[in-house]
Amino acid sequence: MKVLVIMGSPRKGNTYHAAERLREIIQQKAPVDWEYVMLGDINMEPCRGCFTCFARGEEYCPLEDDASGLEQRMKDADGVILATPVYGFQVSGLMKTFIDRHSYVFHRPRFFRQKALILTSTGAVGTKDVLKYLDMVARVWGFDIAARVGIVSHPRMGPVSPKRAKENERLLQAAAAAFLAALQRGIRSRPGLVDVIMFHAGRAATGELGERGNPADLNYWTDQGWLREGRRYYVDVPVNPVYSALGKLVEWVMRWQIRRGGLGSG
Repeated sequence: MKVLVIMGSPRKGNTYHAAERLREIIQQKAPVDWEYVMLGDINMEPCRGCFTCFARGEEYCPLEDDASGLEQRMKDADGVILATPVYGFQVSGLMKTFIDRHSYVFHRPRFFRQKALILTSTGAVGTKDVLKYLDMVARVWGFDIAARVGIVSHPRMGPVSPKRAKENERLLQAAAAAFLAALQRGIRSRPGLVDVIMFHAGRAATGELGERGNPADLNYWTDQGWLREGRRYYVDVPVNPVYSALGKLVEWVMRWQIRRGGLGSG
């Protein structure tokens, strides 16, 4: 099993040490090939917002740096850990740049085989917002999310209290167990209601806008077979019939709005 850690901290501080603790816990139970991408150590320029990756494809991005190779490294992994400290109630700037540079994946999801674990550390507050945001990012990108974990560990106020240290350990143990179980299980989890709705929303926008939208999106969805009649989700997994019905309703409403010129017609 191969795990890739996308580390959004510019240094090997609390978030890095939490990831290392996850590695130690997991490797006590199973052999894992563990790899880090330290975003602060690679050449990754901020997104220019030119929309080239949306309209033409990510291979046409004018920025020639290390960001382009990160997608393949995620594809080659069995599990991906998105790790960031809380900076200003949100992810770090490094993590946000990483996400921005891969924003085309929001339109063209692809990480359906990979399991994801979301990790953050904070000195006081912000854990809930960061975990929620990264959960949304990973979910829309296609990841099967196995666990989310946030610890409290201040970088300058010294060691945390014994009670907090015990709680941090409990949280890391639980997340590691869930992540390892998902990696060993291998099979894709059933999509939730939000996952199904996002699929049908993407179908509506891509199918109705066609070439008026982003040609790269249309080509990708067509090649994946996601626009075919009766398709219920990105991958062939059981889908709750109620979720499927609600997703189809959302798709119908969105298609109707687009045809009336009320959504995304420009």
